[in-house]
Amino acid sequence: MMKTIMMMAVLGFAGPALADRPGSDWLSRPALTRAIAGQGYHVTEAEADDGHWEGEMTKAKTLYEFHADPVTGRLTKIERKRGD
Repeated sequence: MMKTIMMMAVLGFAGPALADRPGSDWLSRPALTRAIAGQGYHVTEAEADDGHWEGEMTKAKTLYEFHADPVTGRLTKIERKRGD
């Protein structure tokens, strides 16, 4: 029994990670970009992740990371991106 549990745990974590996909009621990427533009930012990257849109955007030559509500496009997290 213990071997079976261990094998399931190993196999469950060893497989490739699947990218999140937008839900059927989510804004499309173009609609998200427009919604964020209405908030004063320019989206440079966006992807579905953990139940929200996340990505990078700029404003006044400053780069930010963001999370956005998937249905409304309202920004829920904005963090200035620091240089590497």
